[in-house]
Amino acid sequence: MALQVIEPKIRGFICTNAHPTGCLKNVRSQIDLAKKDIESTENTPNVLVIGASTGYGLASRIALTWGYGTNTIGIFFERPPSGNKTGSTGYYNSAAFHQMATQDGFTAISINGDAFSDQIKQKTIDEIQEHFGQIDLVVYSLASPRRIHPKTGIDHQSVLKPVGDSCTEKTVDLTNENIIDITIHPATDEEIANTIAVMGGEDLEFWIEALLSENLLAPQANIVAYSYIGPKITDQIYSSGTIGLAKIDLEKRVNAIDTRLLDQINGHAYLSVNKAVISQASAAIPIVPLYISILNRIMDTKDLNEKPIDQMIRLFSEYLGPNLVPIVDENRRIRMDDRELRSDVVAEVNEKWSLVNNENFHDLADFEGYKRSFRNLFGFEVEGVDYDQPIETEVTIPLV
Repeated sequence: MALQVIEPKIRGFICTNAHPTGCLKNVRSQIDLAKKDIESTENTPNVLVIGASTGYGLASRIALTWGYGTNTIGIFFERPPSGNKTGSTGYYNSAAFHQMATQDGFTAISINGDAFSDQIKQKTIDEIQEHFGQIDLVVYSLASPRRIHPKTGIDHQSVLKPVGDSCTEKTVDLTNENIIDITIHPATDEEIANTIAVMGGEDLEFWIEALLSENLLAPQANIVAYSYIGPKITDQIYSSGTIGLAKIDLEKRVNAIDTRLLDQINGHAYLSVNKAVISQASAAIPIVPLYISILNRIMDTKDLNEKPIDQMIRLFSEYLGPNLVPIVDENRRIRMDDRELRSDVVAEVNEKWSLVNNENFHDLADFEGYKRSFRNLFGFEVEGVDYDQPIETEVTIPLV
């Protein structure tokens, strides 16, 4: 037993602990949104979610399980609790997912390890062969700052920098909560290459090659990888920056995978461009927290805002669900960011962005909501949780 009172350890965009009860309630609330009457079918779909413990990956797993009754195998790399140290938020999310999936009678298998590695790919193959036979859908939702290349052993680390020219723009200092101007110098060629190696599409290609070589993708199986483009405000640091080049690489490889799948199994690969959401990854990107704070206030006012679970419910009910042919743009992208980039939303964001300063910051941006949502990610400030109550931190996941 490891009963303790847990207080958040947060500095800027980093939180080093998590609250199991808060994470449990977060997962339960997502499940409540995803639940619907599931029609029994002779063949239950089998889904592999790579990056399954937080954000869009977790939301995908929940939406598919409680919305469609799918069997899932989830891959994640999370820190279990140890002594007085709590587990990571993704660890507690996954424990909560398993607890409720078991209660509701769903089949779920989880593997905790480095999805970039050949070892975890082989372990996943073994589990699919033993329990599922073939996979009908692969969801690729990895977000990592580093990747040890499985072939070369090189430790690639990504950077969040502009390309070509320096970038000077407004941002919010997450420690002092002041609006400041920040100048970010351009990435070197080596930094660009490293970021593409981590966040590009090579690893997805390795996954698909491994699955195809073992005949583990069912006829007409689909692949969906998640990406982001964003508005002009974040262009220099995001879509035209190092991370944007990595996402371009991902998209090129998704299109190449689509051609191969169509030829071999009559399947498809898609890129889903999702909405900007609050996450530990997005909080680390300069400019983005201020942008999201302004964006959320406007989208909330227009009743347009979506959390990851809302986006994933919409993705699978309108685009990638059973018997659906996805509607894509001219570049074959599924545009889940359609509401974020609606012309009236963009116009209002641009107007408030031009005006925002330290005096009007809290009037134009919902930074209090941003902070609350950020803490919610780690199970803190969740409604209905008694944070003065000592709780058990030693939670287990039935890992294979």
